[in-house]
Amino acid sequence: MELMLVKHRDAPKLNRPVMIEGLPGVGNVGKLAGEHLVEELKAVHFADIYSKHFPPQVMVDDEGLAQMVSNKLYYHKREKPGKGMPGWGDRDILLLVGDFQGITPDGQYDICYEVMKLASDMGVEKVFTMGGYGLGRMVDEPRVLGAASSIDILEEMKDQDIVFGGGEQPGSGIVGASGLLLGMAPLFSMEGICFMGETSGYFVDPKSSEAVLRVMSSILGLDIDLSALETRAREIEAITAKLQDMDMPDEEQESDDTLRYIG
Repeated sequence: MELMLVKHRDAPKLNRPVMIEGLPGVGNVGKLAGEHLVEELKAVHFADIYSKHFPPQVMVDDEGLAQMVSNKLYYHKREKPGKGMPGWGDRDILLLVGDFQGITPDGQYDICYEVMKLASDMGVEKVFTMGGYGLGRMVDEPRVLGAASSIDILEEMKDQDIVFGGGEQPGSGIVGASGLLLGMAPLFSMEGICFMGETSGYFVDPKSSEAVLRVMSSILGLDIDLSALETRAREIEAITAKLQDMDMPDEEQESDDTLRYIG
């Protein structure tokens, strides 16, 4: 099998697109956010990515049909500019979502590099990555932390509700596709920013995904309904409240820093 095989269903012509990554990671923050964007924007599925670096398995649906593991690419063309930041609200959107990342360090690098080459060929100029910033404790009101590929984009985002610097960033770095796509952006003459929603890291966290999407919607001028994530967040809160009533160990005693990164 080839390093990465892309099966195209369509070949869209996009206007100055921004690529948004939403793959699994800590709290599945990026995955939930990406899938919610696909649904809300009614984004068009136009390509499937297969790789020998994905887990050696197939996915089986409720009807018993088996499919190869893959990531999927979607696009959304703007009918009219949104009320986002100047220079951002009129961009078409390319979305990368899926159930898996590469299972080895080499695989992560190879897949991300090939994805960036594909994005460059499609005219992508900006890259947004999304994920969870694991704190190892419960979070009532998650903030969105950020990392950017250049001083210029840091300055551009300074009025947004994003926490940059101040010793808040993950000391162990940004792990996986969210970090590599951001880091590779300048190699392809692109700018990038990573949105990290605070999360315990213990559960799937729709509340953190919601926080990330609020920031992204403000920047890109997207009019999306977040009520489905709000409902899921309330369900998760009810579950965690029950677990806390069972006298779980104090999360505040967590000393291991392994959760404090984004994946």
